[in-house]
Amino acid sequence: MAEELIERLRGTALPAVLTPMRDDGTIDFDALDGYAARIAARPIGGVAVWAHTGRGLHLGEDDRAAVLRTWRAATTTPVVAGVGVPRGEQPESPDEAVDAAVRMAVAAAGLGADAVMVYPLASLAALPDGHARAVAMHERVAAESGLPVLGFYLHGEAGGYAYPPDLIRDLLALPACLGVKLATLDRAMACQDAIRAAQPSGRLVVTGEDRMFGPSLMWGADTALVGIAAAQVELTAAVLDAWKAGDQAAFVRASNRLDHFAEATFYAPIEGYVQRMMWAAVWEGLLPESAAHDPYGPRLPAQERDRVVRCLEELATEA
Repeated sequence: MAEELIERLRGTALPAVLTPMRDDGTIDFDALDGYAARIAARPIGGVAVWAHTGRGLHLGEDDRAAVLRTWRAATTTPVVAGVGVPRGEQPESPDEAVDAAVRMAVAAAGLGADAVMVYPLASLAALPDGHARAVAMHERVAAESGLPVLGFYLHGEAGGYAYPPDLIRDLLALPACLGVKLATLDRAMACQDAIRAAQPSGRLVVTGEDRMFGPSLMWGADTALVGIAAAQVELTAAVLDAWKAGDQAAFVRASNRLDHFAEATFYAPIEGYVQRMMWAAVWEGLLPESAAHDPYGPRLPAQERDRVVRCLEELATEA
């Protein structure tokens, strides 16, 4: 099952989709239905639900289930679900944290997910046997859910930790592992080292590098799972398609356009990118204004929205 899915996903873009929310923090499921239909009509290879962009670990169990069901009904492309420790749970040990991630993966399987992306447990990084525990966690998630797994090197600002090259190699040696998603944020050397460790495996090298998207493809990434595509699928896909086609001029143009948008949305405070992406989705007609609230990120000043809109207008004028 892993090999078939690898070939299906390689070279495609998977949006890490948003979860439309009202200003009181509740999910707007009518808006979600419309958003899912509009994203599914774009040039995507699949979707990633319960990811950081969709605030998956913050959602309650029932809301998570409803979100995944909506996407499963909206698309025939693969659905990858992020699994980890829900924010509402307080595990007292690393073993309990793994148990929580496994339960989330089993639930995702029951709801129709095609694969799971395993959030890293930052608590393992400092343990003497943390490397072995991380590998064992991925093995257990795959075994108990029955789904292929995607490793997830997530930067510390989002609650992850730096996967060393040896850990990436060992994860990708697991039969059920699809590949690894890289989200190092702005650490070019770490991204390059991770790509070099992953490439010999033949598994997916998935870029989640919104601020280093074009360069990460040049370094060897072959698939994309990114938050930026939650509002700008075509902008993202254009870079990937030009790179695959070997069209250098088109790649440079498309990469410059995406970089312009990323610069207007991914900057400190980084957690504000979800709200900025929601504003972009409203401008794009993907979400209604009433469903574009992120209750889990920082409150942002109005001029940040102005910056996002101004960027999108400039891109539209150039196009």
